[in-house]
Amino acid sequence: MGRKTSIIPKAPVGRILLNAGAKRVSSGAVSAFTEILTEKALQIANKASQIAKHSGRVTVHEGDVKLAAK
Repeated sequence: MGRKTSIIPKAPVGRILLNAGAKRVSSGAVSAFTEILTEKALQIANKASQIAKHSGRVTVHEGDVKLAAK
């Protein structure tokens, strides 16, 4: 059985939790947070892509991402 890879690296996610004030972070917490961040990021990316497509563009712009995140 191989390692499960994720889109977002776990080390930076662990640092985000530490920077938010956690003294220690378990690997389970990092995995759960990574899953949630990935899921939310994919939702925003999908919405931004739809906004760009609706505007008749192929390229996703900064404004599309900001609008999709609202």
